[in-house]
Amino acid sequence: MKPHTARFRFYEELNDFLPSQKRKQRFEYRFDGKPAVKDAIEAIGIPHTEVDLIVLNGTSVDFKTPLRDGDEVAVYPVFEAMDLTPIIRLRPKPLRRTRFILDGHLGKLARYLRLLGFDSLYRNDYRDDEIILIANRERRIILTRDIGILKTASVTRGIWIRSQRPDEQVKEVLDRLDLKSQVDPFKRCMVCNASVQPVAKEAIVHRLKPRTKRYYDTFVECRKCGHIYWKGSHHENMAAKIEQWLS
Repeated sequence: MKPHTARFRFYEELNDFLPSQKRKQRFEYRFDGKPAVKDAIEAIGIPHTEVDLIVLNGTSVDFKTPLRDGDEVAVYPVFEAMDLTPIIRLRPKPLRRTRFILDGHLGKLARYLRLLGFDSLYRNDYRDDEIILIANRERRIILTRDIGILKTASVTRGIWIRSQRPDEQVKEVLDRLDLKSQVDPFKRCMVCNASVQPVAKEAIVHRLKPRTKRYYDTFVECRKCGHIYWKGSHHENMAAKIEQWLS
């Protein structure tokens, strides 16, 4: 039996997943039977978590719609900051409280997101199934450099991080999810992700190094791990980073 053919066109950052000869142009996809359009998209190499709109023959459809011979398919990326109410959304509405869980390749990004005030779970020994379980249970967005985890059927919220440079990764997350208005820096522990609170110098003075004890009087302490922070040169460097990320 002659295989069926459909024509696909992927838009914007979805092209990052495609070989150069298929980017930003229509191309043919050959298939047998009547696969769901989601299966075809993932067979081409696009994780379903990156997709927010499918237009099949001029009509918005969901992931389960069967693909047929001769179909014309346009696929668009996630639009977190846009209201697409008149058409079929393929994923839940953006979370009011943005929370993340990151895979083992993104430790520095996790620290930076915590610096910005975002609840960001991270362990370098998380298994993929653990990440998916926690993400679904706690309604967290998965951030990963592993495309495979995002192709898991049960994953609904996830982003493949393109850059390998932590500073660029921060900008990528802020821009793609339109999060700059949610930034609330220096409110979360960069080490363990818990909230920090003011603490009297007298209560922690025995834990301070001589120079810190001499020159600083205002401190905050992590409620969970006890890590102490103050406005020294490191704080100034982090503040400069935040200004750069938000510019």
